[in-house]
Amino acid sequence: MPPTSAAPATDAPVLLEKLRINLESVLLGKGEVVQLAMVALLAEGHILIEDVPGVGKTLLAKALARSLACTFHRIQFTPDLLPSDLIGTSVFHQPSGMFVFNPGPLFAQVVLADEINRATPRTQSALLEAMSDRHVSVDGQTRPLGPPFLVLATQNPFEFEGTYPLPESQLDRFLMRLRVGYPARAAEKEVLNQPRAGEPVERLGPVISALEIMALQEQVRAIRFEERLQNYLLDIVDATRVSPEVLLGASTRAGLSLYRAAQALALVLGRDFVVPDDIKRLALPVLAHRCVVNSRFVSTLKKSDQTDSILTEILESTPVPL
Repeated sequence: MPPTSAAPATDAPVLLEKLRINLESVLLGKGEVVQLAMVALLAEGHILIEDVPGVGKTLLAKALARSLACTFHRIQFTPDLLPSDLIGTSVFHQPSGMFVFNPGPLFAQVVLADEINRATPRTQSALLEAMSDRHVSVDGQTRPLGPPFLVLATQNPFEFEGTYPLPESQLDRFLMRLRVGYPARAAEKEVLNQPRAGEPVERLGPVISALEIMALQEQVRAIRFEERLQNYLLDIVDATRVSPEVLLGASTRAGLSLYRAAQALALVLGRDFVVPDDIKRLALPVLAHRCVVNSRFVSTLKKSDQTDSILTEILESTPVPL
């Protein structure tokens, strides 16, 4: 049975260092990506991992799942995947004369949705609704997911044949979008020289329990966020809404996500208070996928890069509180 309440206050620095070391042992040279994934976990958010094939999108998701002592399911999204394949179905049990619910792979504490943009909008919607509500309704009965409940979805932004791009309203369900990127040359050489007796990620063991995760998530909510920094965050969010280059600015949910992520980053960095750099550092991964560029200002850059460029300009022009 999944835990129903958080554990007592725990030693956050020790637990988070163990988690970081575990993840970086297989994601070589990707300290920034690892740290952001930890932030999303502590902020109770879901992660969209978007990048070219072969740079470690699925590896990041599997490494995080294996580092947590939680139930884990991987779902390979395909065009013929149905909502019932995710949620489960009720099957008639002849001996008892009753319908018995068989839960689908969505009933896990950590779910890897691989190549989410290959499923139809109907199936995507079933997943994203569950992500938002953290429960599903089947046969008139509400069934909780988790806690904790974390979805890591991957997609290739450069391959469009046979895919169904996620609409902006559904992208808003993800706390942040991460890009793994190509590794540095030294890290890539180390990957080449690693012993290949199986995949390193398969040898990872859990270093943090579900109760400890929930205790850390409670600590995140207690991180101090001064009013002047709240105003700074709102200045950034408001700027995305009034910029002529942005057709659709950041939503209220986006602002709340940035607020919670900044608190989580402060905890990861060993502080009990938020500083302006926390907000600036997280603005792109939290807000960029939620904003839509105005078609009148479309450039030769691909859409995501252009949004990043606009947000960078907004951050540079927004006064930082002293």
